[in-house]
Amino acid sequence: MKTSMLLLFYALLLSLCSAQEAKTHSKGTKVKKHKPPKIKEEEDVLVLTGSNFNRALKEHKYLLVKFYIALSGPSQTVKEEFSIAASQLKKESSDVRLGQVDITQEKDLGKEFKIKEFPTMKLFIDGDRSNPVDCKGVRTASAFVTWLRRRMGQSFVYLNTTNQLESFIQSDKVAVVGFFKGLESTMLDHFEGAARDIPEFPFGLVSNEEVLLHVEITSNLVAVYKKDKPVNYLISEEEIENKLDLIRLIRTYIMDLVTEYNLETSVTIFDVPIQSHILLFASKTSESFSTIYENYELAALEFRGKVVFIYVDTDETRNGRIFEYFRITEVDTPAVRILNLTIDTQYRMPADEVNFANLRNFCQSYLDGKAKPITDSEEIPSDWDKNPVKVLVGKNFNRVAFNKTINTFVMFYAPWSQECQALFPIWEELGNRYEHNNNVTIAKIDCTANEIQLVVLDRYPYFRFFPAGSDTKTIRYIGEHTIKAFTEFVENQIQLSEKEDDVLDSSEPSKPGTGNEERPEKEEL
Repeated sequence: MKTSMLLLFYALLLSLCSAQEAKTHSKGTKVKKHKPPKIKEEEDVLVLTGSNFNRALKEHKYLLVKFYIALSGPSQTVKEEFSIAASQLKKESSDVRLGQVDITQEKDLGKEFKIKEFPTMKLFIDGDRSNPVDCKGVRTASAFVTWLRRRMGQSFVYLNTTNQLESFIQSDKVAVVGFFKGLESTMLDHFEGAARDIPEFPFGLVSNEEVLLHVEITSNLVAVYKKDKPVNYLISEEEIENKLDLIRLIRTYIMDLVTEYNLETSVTIFDVPIQSHILLFASKTSESFSTIYENYELAALEFRGKVVFIYVDTDETRNGRIFEYFRITEVDTPAVRILNLTIDTQYRMPADEVNFANLRNFCQSYLDGKAKPITDSEEIPSDWDKNPVKVLVGKNFNRVAFNKTINTFVMFYAPWSQECQALFPIWEELGNRYEHNNNVTIAKIDCTANEIQLVVLDRYPYFRFFPAGSDTKTIRYIGEHTIKAFTEFVENQIQLSEKEDDVLDSSEPSKPGTGNEERPEKEEL
């Protein structure tokens, strides 16, 4: 009996121990969830890659991402400001973070989001990877912070008293105020959208009847106030069809009538959603500069909101790249060009003098679609060689000018130049004199419509002699513009060429494969 009781006791004890052991074992072998390592940060900016990008979107309600190239100048310029904004926003809220993607390392992300400019900023909201919001024209830390805050909440402040309105207008160098008689206007939606997209300056809204009565405003409109200017700019409801129209006009009025191109303004110039830019290339030290600039400002006033007016100082050596892009040389200045950013096409003002009438005609002709764009070459006229003076364009220039057996004398002209027009009869007479001469071709080319890359160019009209058989040598003509002077020059060049041929023939006998073989014809432009 005692033995049975003892066995029962041990069996019960063993059962309890086994249960406790199983419980302990169960606790010890429970699968733990390991958190992924934190995303690497550089100066409070998340370093995003293809592997952690989606996780960053899920962890942060608002994620502003900078897509950049490390060696890009603009990317370097924005880097510090972006980091300052990232630090401030990180302290304020974990829901808002800033991240960056190095496109040289993460090419797939660049392709996915169609990144073509650097840096490009995009805001991702609530983990939505397919519909990011573009953050354009933002370059400073304060602007990044303001831009994000306006995206997350109210994009403007209400101004309910005249004192609030006056204080608001004086609060910054630029202030934008919307005056609305009612809050059910389509223009108000555009105003809210513009406020979100222009974070550099404060936006205020007035709908209080007493304030509207005080400022004598009776219709919906938007006003742009500049602290250092005695006037303000009013934008009426009739001028606005969409948000982009309002942004275009606000940014236009924020800028000066004429913006001088430099390292600082080169960014803000392209923030204005106007795709037509006109550029004046001139020296500030020239005697005529003040008159030219005054005419340029008058034209800018007339075409404000349609064309962005830019001035480029030709005395500034740091502007070298923009000179190269527009192929502007010292002899060209003062010069005026229009650039259409949408189709990357340039237009040259068809006039020598930079006065108001010529500028006005040029702008209007461009806006009407009648201006002639600069091209590498016009089409070759069907009758280009039928008359004594041959008509050259880019496509046939090398073949004629660098002929292997015939000397060519070319007049480079501008069709609107009065001096060129006065010379046409004389040039025709010269063509008649050499019409039946198999050794000389007299030709002309419109240098404003055909880009010919010669080492030295002059102010039109200018002249070059191309000796037969030379694929590089040209001789500049600087004599009088008379039939006698032109003829004497041509004859002298022919004689010199013949003497050189005689010297070559007598000094070195002809050998197979040297001297008598045909030179490869220069490739056409």
